[in-house]
Order: sequence, then C-alpha cells, then structure tokens
Amino acid sequence: MGGSDNPYAGSFGNQMTASASFGGQPAADAAAAGDLIKETTTASFARDVLEASRQQPVLVDFWAPWCGPCKQLTPIIEKVVKEAAGRVKLVKMNIDDHPSIAGQLGIQSIPAVIAFVGGRPVDGFMGAIPESQIKQFIDRIAGPPVDDAKAEVEAVLADAKALFEAGDVQNAAGLYGAVLQAEPENADAIAGMVECMIALGQLAEARQALSQLPEELGKTAAIGAISKKLDQIEEARKLGDPVQLEHQLAVNPDDHAARLKLAKIRNVEGDRAGAADHLLLIMKRDRSFEDDAARRELLSFFEVWGPKDPATIAARRKLSALLFS
Repeated sequence: MGGSDNPYAGSFGNQMTASASFGGQPAADAAAAGDLIKETTTASFARDVLEASRQQPVLVDFWAPWCGPCKQLTPIIEKVVKEAAGRVKLVKMNIDDHPSIAGQLGIQSIPAVIAFVGGRPVDGFMGAIPESQIKQFIDRIAGPPVDDAKAEVEAVLADAKALFEAGDVQNAAGLYGAVLQAEPENADAIAGMVECMIALGQLAEARQALSQLPEELGKTAAIGAISKKLDQIEEARKLGDPVQLEHQLAVNPDDHAARLKLAKIRNVEGDRAGAADHLLLIMKRDRSFEDDAARRELLSFFEVWGPKDPATIAARRKLSALLFS
C-alpha cells in the first residue's frame, strides 16, 4: 500500500489541524560542512577536543604525513564517523606540527586514535585497524546507533494517542495521518486512524479502510484489536434497547442472555467496568451458560482494551479470584 493509494489520506479533510514532519538535515551533511571532522592544533586542542567532548565523544586521530598506515586509516575512519551520523566527532592532529599533546598522552606509535569523553581520554587504539573494528570502537564509546526516524514516529504516535484519549479526535487523526504519509503500512497508525473514524461515527469508512489492508497487516495485534472493536460496535447496535434489557434484569436477575447483551452494549458505550461486572456475574451464577460465553466475551474485551488498561487489570483480578476461589 503506497502513499498514493493510502485509504486514510484526506479522510478528515480540512478538519485536521495537527501535523508532524519527519527527518531533518542528516548529520552526515554536517560532516560535509566540517562539523564532524576537522583538523586541530595545540592552541585549539582544548576547545576542539576537551570542551567539545563534554557534548559528545570526540575521537582524536594522531597522524603524520610520512606515515603509511595513517594514510590507510584516514579514509576508513572518516567514512565510519560520517556514517555514525553525529554520534561522535573526529579531530585530526598532525604530530609533526603539534607534537606536545601526543607526548603528554604517551603516544609512541601512529596512527593512534584516542577517544575523549567529558574532557578526559577514555579509550583508544593504534594502527590501521579494519572498518568493522572501528565501528565496534565507536559503538563502545558512543553507544549503539539509534534509529532517529523510528523514535520520531513513536513519539508522534504517543502524542496522537494522548490527544485521542483527551477527546481531541481531529488533531489525533491529523498526527496519525502524518505518520501514514511517512509510513503507509504502520499498523499502529492505521489502527489509530480507524479508531478516530469510529469515534466520529464513520463506521462504514472504518470498515472499508480495514478491508483494503494487505493480509499480513490484518494479522498484526493493533489491527486485530481495532477490527474486533468495530465488530463489537456493529454487533451491539443489533442487541436492542439497554433500558429494556435493564428492565428484564430487574424482573429476572438470572436472565443471562439479557445480561450478556447488556454487557456488550455497555462495553461499546465505554462503561468497561460495568460491562466486565455483568459478565463476571454471569460466570458466578452459571459458568455453563452458552458454553462459557461470558468468559469468552470478557477475553475478547481484554483484547480490545489492551493488557495495560485499568479496566483490563481490574477485571483480570476479579476473574482470577472467581476462577480459583
């Protein structure tokens, strides 16, 4: 499903006001501008290395023009530093022109690379080592690489969820739509957008959107849960008047069929605790009713609510107490 055939694009038209953009100027571009790789001198060493290393790790490459292994190392370490995308800086020092710093550090052989963190040397290596070992060295100093784009998408999804839970459905939809522009098959964003459609009463559009998904996406937990939620809403619409069902239960508290229907209705109304209590009461009075239908329905609720939802946690405790008492 590409961006051009994204079924969610424009679903809310101009009603959406929230937006998000992904990806800024790559850090590798900064390297081309000299921000990540530079030459230093004895006079500028404190600024270029000691002070800079308080912000991010700095690798100092001690070299000389006559050094053959230095010439082998230079293109490799510069390539790896650029690929590290800002996790480290590389500062090069010609020891023929500026021998004092290398002497203070006790460097007797070049090439030598010393890593500075927090204004202090913390690790290093000597010789023209392979690219893979340089990458391992940087990972050890700066930590493993972080997928910034993934982290950014996750942050936008979290913001969208918070907006939705606060009742700002339109802006939540805007953020979900922004994610889908960048990642058209992001299951969490699709599920969030469909949930926004449901909240706005666009049930037919929600069903159509789900029907257009590739089979593999339909198998994800997020899509499975929102699909089941839509099923529950559509079923509840056919179960009758909740006031009438309440009346039937007042006359006959053991009318489990009426109670099961009322539980399904209360669930889609948002009364999760009430829905769970109705099902638990059926289980307490008649576990065999419709082949343990109440327990099966409660588990279906949990799937839609999610394992961390307070209603799920509370109902699970009551369920365990009922089953193992």
